Amino acid sequence: MESLFNGYMTRRMNSRHKGKPWDEVFPAGAVPGGHDVREPYRDMYPVLARLDDAELRARTDALAKSYLAQGVTFDFAGEERPFPLDVVPRVIPADDWSYLESGVAQRVKALEAFLADAYGPLRAIKDGVIPASIISSSKHFHRQTAGIVGANGVRIHVAGIDVIRDELGAFRVLEDNVRVPSGVSYVLSNRQVMAQTLPELFASMPVRPVSDYPAKLLRALRAAAPKDVADPTVVVLTPGVFNSAYFEHTLLARMMGVELVEGRDLFCSGGRVWMHTTGGSTRVDVIYRRVDDEFLDPLQFRPDSVLGAPGLMLAARLGNVTIANGVGNGIADDKLVYTYVPDLIRYYLGEEPILPNVDTWRLEEPEALAEVLDRLAELVVKPVDGSGGKGIVVGPDASRTQLSRLRDTLLADPRGWIAQPVVQLSTIPTLVDDGFRPRHADFRPFAVNNGDDVWVLPGGLTRVALPEGQLVVNSSQGGGSKDTWVLDRQPQRPPRPAGLEALTGGALPTGMSGSEFSVAASRGGCSLVGEAGREGSAGRGGSREWVMGAEHHTPLHTSPADEDIDARHQQQQQQQQQD
Repeated sequence: MESLFNGYMTRRMNSRHKGKPWDEVFPAGAVPGGHDVREPYRDMYPVLARLDDAELRARTDALAKSYLAQGVTFDFAGEERPFPLDVVPRVIPADDWSYLESGVAQRVKALEAFLADAYGPLRAIKDGVIPASIISSSKHFHRQTAGIVGANGVRIHVAGIDVIRDELGAFRVLEDNVRVPSGVSYVLSNRQVMAQTLPELFASMPVRPVSDYPAKLLRALRAAAPKDVADPTVVVLTPGVFNSAYFEHTLLARMMGVELVEGRDLFCSGGRVWMHTTGGSTRVDVIYRRVDDEFLDPLQFRPDSVLGAPGLMLAARLGNVTIANGVGNGIADDKLVYTYVPDLIRYYLGEEPILPNVDTWRLEEPEALAEVLDRLAELVVKPVDGSGGKGIVVGPDASRTQLSRLRDTLLADPRGWIAQPVVQLSTIPTLVDDGFRPRHADFRPFAVNNGDDVWVLPGGLTRVALPEGQLVVNSSQGGGSKDTWVLDRQPQRPPRPAGLEALTGGALPTGMSGSEFSVAASRGGCSLVGEAGREGSAGRGGSREWVMGAEHHTPLHTSPADEDIDARHQQQQQQQQQD
């Protein structure tokens, strides 16, 4: 094993940027050899030490082949590739997780209160906590959504809060994602294939399961249904097969046992939303949408959209359907609003922030803009409405020409940008061509809000930048991932996944354990309700094939014709998935 780590500490010391990153496995000055490692990894290290280079690489190849066979892919430069998964998991001890869990839940509650206020009484503006111009100038502030909220008052049903560990080992929030956060499918899939490929690692460590996520999400969506709907119909709305996160949409729909639909499968009539099925029209009560705001309803947003359904927003305003996450949530993702979140926590919750932000310059402030322009070559500059790592300029890595263009851009539109110091994201051993090498990583925990409680998935997506020294970890920029293990406080046998039992009415299929059911379901080998292995057969409306003329209601508006195939493909690829 030591041969795989030859040169690891040297590479760690020779960082391209100033400062030495915190390493998740080895403390400063450590010499890899099996003893001088951080506490959470001490049980794992000897297990890995028994595997030689050839065996580790064979198992890595098995991971990649498994993902390719299952269609676990992502879009990189227009090409679909299997999502890279590294063999060394990230381990989070129980005490660290308790801190992170509390901080993430606190942040989601504050952002929920902020959205209710921003589209309502505007108390924080009147009390001088945040300027009105910050909200009104945000690209994702949609006045037409004011007053539209689910019956239980929740706008953030799912959140992905990006967290990093700085050079001193302190956790900090890098950004908030409460529009259409993606990546949880990789969390579920990573755990499955890791259990198959490296089962001996799990035997020595009390790793908390992640299998409850689909059940928790479904409960939260059902809790948001319109009033007086005892048994709500929930659907997952996808842009379509050409969207880079389509795998996630299909996986979540299948594991929740609900229909996966496109906009053309829906129509609006009588102020309600209906779904075409082979058995006729079925009313839809909750839409877990994975479509950007601008494409949801051509009557309210982009008139050329072929991905949504005309009339959705009217049905939501009338209280006849709940759209999750809420339309207009993007103002809470605005990176300029991010700088006010600590103050918003104090204002709405009366608490001190648990997780601090990364230090940030607001470039709309003249003094801050002047300082940033003077230090452009040493800072990171980000667009306030960016996602997927797009548009970020890392000053130390940028050319003079790039910095000159950036300067002109900032002078022309200071509201559209923020600046931050170069934070050395923590590193973690990652298997590359020449052995284990330090690679920068961040962490996205996922939170589910059912209106009564904010539950944080005990795990999350650890994203790792595969090129040496790279600080942008997004999959759309060529990054990979690691399974994330949250350790229980006391070693114990993992319980049967209660979430899956709840989805199946209290009983799993005959002769099948919870873990076996999780594997089978994620492979498509069985569905939670309905026919085994049939895509989309689980919903109450039956198969999602269309039946022309079978609806019992005259549509208020019809969806665009299928001849708009080019526009459909293009718009599916335009969705700003928050990866």
